[in-house]
Amino acid sequence: MSPGEGADPATRLAGRRLYLCTPDRDDLLDFVARCVAGGVDLVQLRDKNLDARPLLTRAEALARRCADAGVPFIVNDRPDLALACGADGVHVGQDDVPPQLCRRILGPGAIVGLSTHAEAELQASRFEPVDYVSAGPVEPTPTKPGRPGTGPGYLRVAVEQAGRPVFVTGGVTPATVPELAAVGVSRFVVVRYLTGSDDPEADARRLRRAIDAAVTAA
Repeated sequence: MSPGEGADPATRLAGRRLYLCTPDRDDLLDFVARCVAGGVDLVQLRDKNLDARPLLTRAEALARRCADAGVPFIVNDRPDLALACGADGVHVGQDDVPPQLCRRILGPGAIVGLSTHAEAELQASRFEPVDYVSAGPVEPTPTKPGRPGTGPGYLRVAVEQAGRPVFVTGGVTPATVPELAAVGVSRFVVVRYLTGSDDPEADARRLRRAIDAAVTAA
């Protein structure tokens, strides 16, 4: 599915709880397929090392694989590459391409996500043309070197005030999910727990079961 085609962003995001964010890797397509089989229902390709042309090649292949699986596919940082590869949308940070420009490039039907780390950024996001925000990282993480953790207090604020879906980031594992769900979080971004797994399908299934149980109990 290309940005702007098919169901609207809110419909495509409805019920999505487990969001995989992964860099490129030699077994990218097989890895993502195994994660999806285990319960991942949203995928982002985030690679800070590849140049634009090889990144586009990898994104095109992953976009096709995710479309076949019925899972929305998001490209990090680059709305131009998201458009070129037929992704469902783009995710940007506070210092990346502004969401308004992403919307102009991708159109009204694309999913546009925005990272937030503090209440001021959260409030500003309410006036941006974004379909979801991420909140965190709850704890410091190697994927965001130098950024301190927000702690769980910010998550509660984000869930209550964002006015759109909120995905929590930072240290998401089956062990941490119950505490996060207790403050109202129902959507989770996972990186290291799956990218470092020897059995990503089994671990994705384990994480998804923890999420579903915790969200139901909250």
